Amino acid sequence: MSEQPINDGGSAFPLNDPLKSKGMTLRDYFAAAALQGMLANSKNYDSFDGYSDAAYEYADAMLERRKP
Repeated sequence: MSEQPINDGGSAFPLNDPLKSKGMTLRDYFAAAALQGMLANSKNYDSFDGYSDAAYEYADAMLERRKP
C-alpha cells in the first residue's frame, strides 16, 4: 500500500529565482505558528515530539481548511 504524499502547501515565501532555495513550506510555516502559540500558552505535552506532532496536526488542519 502506498502512502499519499503530504500536502505541504507549497513555498511560504516563494522566490522568482529558480537557482535559490524555495525556503520553508506553508505547512512548516503554519506548524511554526501553531507551536509558538502552544508554547506561549504553556500547553503540556509529554515530549518535544508531542509538541511537534500537535503543531503539524494543526498545520495539516489549516491546509485542509484552505481547500476550495
